[in-house]
Amino acid sequence: MKTGMYLYAVLACGHDSSSVGPIGIDGGEISCVALDDVAAAVSPVPRARLRPERKHVAAHHAVLARLMRKSTVLPAAFGLVAPSEEAIRYFLASRRDVLREQLARVAGKAEMGLRVSWNVPDLFAFFVAMHPELREVRDQLRLRREVARGDLIEVGQLFDRILETERDAHFARVSEALSAHGIAVKREPPRSEREVMNLACLVPREQEREFERIVAAAAEPFDDNFTFTHDGPFAPYHFAELTLSV
Repeated sequence: MKTGMYLYAVLACGHDSSSVGPIGIDGGEISCVALDDVAAAVSPVPRARLRPERKHVAAHHAVLARLMRKSTVLPAAFGLVAPSEEAIRYFLASRRDVLREQLARVAGKAEMGLRVSWNVPDLFAFFVAMHPELREVRDQLRLRREVARGDLIEVGQLFDRILETERDAHFARVSEALSAHGIAVKREPPRSEREVMNLACLVPREQEREFERIVAAAAEPFDDNFTFTHDGPFAPYHFAELTLSV
């Protein structure tokens, strides 16, 4: 079976990959393929494609965690395999300027996740109580003996519009509070109807321990109908704005 080179991350040259060890996919030894001032962290794999099995994904993230302790990394998506070291060097050469720019952007920083959710028993009832226009439409439907499907769709669309307006307003407040501390924010789609916002935050490493306090301060204007949760640190996946392909 042909051997490929599995790509974990791009990093600045000078990182000592010997400190990582044989913790890659299938126990592969981690090495760095360097070109000028950028390098790729790789390990040999005996296949062209990898299934996202738990052990493989765990190894991928373990390597990134180890690399992040001593270096700035641009993490690759799971499953990128190049046919050879020469292909890795070609990839580095063809995107060198973009890679340098992205490495500079995330230097000395890590990604933290922040999620805000509505903590209410019935989200629709909560919004009905807060928004007279939605309550009026709801009450009109209650007076009818028969409700057409189109009417229900119209109410649903009004609810969705109000939901998005609320999300935008709350995001503006939170992102302003975070940016005041030099924290860059990337907004991801909500994972559920109850989720107000799903944020990736690029946090300077020296502020990682302060992040909880910063989030608590951002949450102060919100009442008990909202829940703030955060996790991390992670490799800055959401701030490596390029497709690492070979």
